[in-house]
Amino acid sequence: MLEFTDLEVGHWISRYVYPFARISGLFMVMPLLGTRMVPTQIRLLLAVATTLVIVPVLPPLPKVEAMSVAAFVIILHQLLIGIALGFIVEMLTQVFVLAGQLIAMQTGLGIATTVDPSQGASVVVISQWLLFMVSLVFLSLNGHLVLIEVLVQSFYSLPVGMSSWSAADLGRIVHWSGWMFAAALVIALPALAALLVVNLAFGVMTRAAPQLNIFALGFPVTMVVGLFILWLTMTDMALSFHRHMEALFAFARTLVGG
Repeated sequence: MLEFTDLEVGHWISRYVYPFARISGLFMVMPLLGTRMVPTQIRLLLAVATTLVIVPVLPPLPKVEAMSVAAFVIILHQLLIGIALGFIVEMLTQVFVLAGQLIAMQTGLGIATTVDPSQGASVVVISQWLLFMVSLVFLSLNGHLVLIEVLVQSFYSLPVGMSSWSAADLGRIVHWSGWMFAAALVIALPALAALLVVNLAFGVMTRAAPQLNIFALGFPVTMVVGLFILWLTMTDMALSFHRHMEALFAFARTLVGG
């Protein structure tokens, strides 16, 4: 008659629980899957399916008693790693949301808002439009597959155990988040520069013809020029998203030690 010890049973359970914690942390915050539009049950099933697929190719996991403080700490570490990886990629989409808000404030389209179903907050229409565009580009470039590849690679370069990222590594993530604001400003810069020229032209017109009602004329012209600039720079935005995605995945690989 076969007999199993508590340690052996706990090891069999933890072989799936530890990877599941890291994978579920990623799926909670990553673009598209981490939004409110995807039900929690769907994310849970995807996390379970992904765990069952990648567990056979993972390196040996530590043998820790299932119901112990050490096992609980390891699970927290795995959740932290998954959430951090998802947060890094989520910054990529938020770059274009911030860029859309900057453009909308300058074009007068900031009053046109809509409810973002993915976040449950009110955002400007331009930001929502850019978010849809980068989400489609992310899928077309197989960004979700690359993200899962980085996740699997992290189990080798950052194996499951009591050790996790240091304070310096977490500081690198916080420091990298500042890149989000700089990149958003660079993306919105062409539209901001063009609208600045338009505003300067209206200033000259006001000085030349004081009787001209600049408020009645400037708002529709600024809005039309802003939409025209968006149409001209849409291709460059998609290419810029590709470059930013490569930079972020390179940073993610460096962070996990790949």
